[in-house]
Amino acid sequence: MTDEYIDYFLNEQGFAPAIDCQHVDEATLQRFQGELPDQLLHYWKEYGFCGYGEGLFWTVDPADYEDLLKMWLEKIPLWGRENFYVIARTAFGELYVRGDDSITSTIIDPHLCNIIPGDPPTEKLTEDKKNRSIGLFFESKGKKGSDYANNNDKPLFKKALKKLGPLQHDEMYAFVPALSSGGIADIKNIKIVKIKEQLAMLAELDTSVILPSVNELFG
Repeated sequence: MTDEYIDYFLNEQGFAPAIDCQHVDEATLQRFQGELPDQLLHYWKEYGFCGYGEGLFWTVDPADYEDLLKMWLEKIPLWGRENFYVIARTAFGELYVRGDDSITSTIIDPHLCNIIPGDPPTEKLTEDKKNRSIGLFFESKGKKGSDYANNNDKPLFKKALKKLGPLQHDEMYAFVPALSSGGIADIKNIKIVKIKEQLAMLAELDTSVILPSVNELFG
């Protein structure tokens, strides 16, 4: 049964239908019980790990990204603040990271090696607040914000989808050469690659830059 948050994500934001869904077994649900909000585990159980918006946005198994997340965050102060988990990613490999003590997401842009940190926890969160924050995470997702833009601020996903075809659950669109190595964000430079190998390679190319959090930027 859907709720108002996921219903808005799927229907009002236009991310339905789900594609390439991977069943979430009981062992995975039990592993993250108590570490991630029950509402997120409920979505996993009902929908699986899936692609949405023709593969623009994906929910993922955090266990698949543990080593990658460590590569991206372990050298910055954010890493020791709380336990972090990748809960979603975009077609271009941007990672949405959830801390177990906070309710805002840390976002990793692997192409520019930028990290937008979530706001640090300021209070002990109730389960209701954690669950509501997961609902709001999905409700607030829009297609434009989940896309990646070229140098003229034009979204690239639809062009990549038309040119290269749809992604599988373990693939992403990448720029070749990498943007952090002087590449250009242009449709002619996009390739389909395996996401874990690509993100590991990008993590080694340059030092991550920590940007101001959303709260620091907008109050």
